[in-house]
Amino acid sequence: METLDAKALRMFMAVVRFSSIRSAAEHLNVAPSVVSRQIADTEKDIGLLLFDRTSRGVGLTDAGELVFEHGKRVLEDNGLLSEQLDQLRGVQQGRIRLCCGEGFLGDMIEHGLKSFVTVYPTIRYGVQLGSTENVLDSVANGDTDIGIAYNPVIDTRIRSLAISRQPLCLVAPLGHRLLSRPQVSLEECLASAQYALLSKGHGVTQLVGRVAADCGVAVAPLIDTPSIDVLRRFVTAGLGVTFLPRFAVSTELLRSALGVVELSDPLLSEASAHLMVKARRRLPTSVDRLAGYLAAEMTAFKA
Repeated sequence: METLDAKALRMFMAVVRFSSIRSAAEHLNVAPSVVSRQIADTEKDIGLLLFDRTSRGVGLTDAGELVFEHGKRVLEDNGLLSEQLDQLRGVQQGRIRLCCGEGFLGDMIEHGLKSFVTVYPTIRYGVQLGSTENVLDSVANGDTDIGIAYNPVIDTRIRSLAISRQPLCLVAPLGHRLLSRPQVSLEECLASAQYALLSKGHGVTQLVGRVAADCGVAVAPLIDTPSIDVLRRFVTAGLGVTFLPRFAVSTELLRSALGVVELSDPLLSEASAHLMVKARRRLPTSVDRLAGYLAAEMTAFKA
């Protein structure tokens, strides 16, 4: 079998991304028949089917999975080569893609990017928000250069460049009786206070669910939401309490609008923030420099 050429690989990767030959063709601005014929030719050359065709779209076969992993490596290497050649030409401009949980956004911009952009003014940035699961998948799939997430699960596709202990805290209105002690248990909070919680897929919710299950307590928030801002407003309005790491409400603490107290459960007290890149990826210089800068300057990664 000959190595897939750039055209064949580009069309294959587009079909994988969109799970549809028609959608991939629209993205590539070609006729669906062109994509279909290219995939058929590639399968003939390989001697194996790359996709399982169904009425709902296409899915990868075992051979397709291997080609997909190869394709991701090729795209990463091409990106690295392009940046290295630009450096030899004296071209410094690049684009870095970041994905983080909402609670990290203010910290990343105010303490990380704000100073970094003055040193590297020609670099451009794409910033996306997502749950812990979204950030992990985005980094692992090569859609993001740098991911920042709260207490992600162990994933061999990911390499953490910085890890900092960030205990999960009870966040409550000032004067709330649960704030009177240095620590409080999650079980007591769930049993005695109305609360709001982040939606499924967030590191905070995964932690709360695990500890609650160990205590035999059901998790039944009054509000579940993907937005940390909604949680903050829920608490400041006096509707109840929520659970977040301290850095996620640092602005409100400075304004004395909220109070926090660490949760005493061991699993929650050892939770951590992670700055991540894809495992085994050779980082472009710009990505490596920004990652190091964020790890050194962001509040979430300072002891």
